[in-house]
Amino acid sequence: MSSTARDASKSNIFKAMKDITFDQTISHQCGVTMNDSVEARAIAEFMDQDPAVTVTHNPATIRVDGEGKLVFKMDEISEYLGRDMTAETFEVNTSTHYGRMVRVDENTIILFGNMDDVFEYIE
Repeated sequence: MSSTARDASKSNIFKAMKDITFDQTISHQCGVTMNDSVEARAIAEFMDQDPAVTVTHNPATIRVDGEGKLVFKMDEISEYLGRDMTAETFEVNTSTHYGRMVRVDENTIILFGNMDDVFEYIE
């Protein structure tokens, strides 16, 4: 919005810091965002079979969100995809994630929403 248009409307779309409040609750959600691809669609469709998982398709990305933790098993995703899905390929497809990501072994990647749950995997 130009300064002329803003002055004419007398409105400001931005809040002052003093007017911003933050919710003090802790979320235990976790998830990944993937660029839309054949592999990403297979991961999302496979994970969407779990009723606790929310999959959101955007124009160029796909989000997979969960509460507590998300477990990605490469052998199960491979079977669904119809070809090999490695942990490395999975990580390339997940352009970003939130929560703590732990690669347990060559087959299993877990995302944790509760950071305390990660301690059993940290040496």
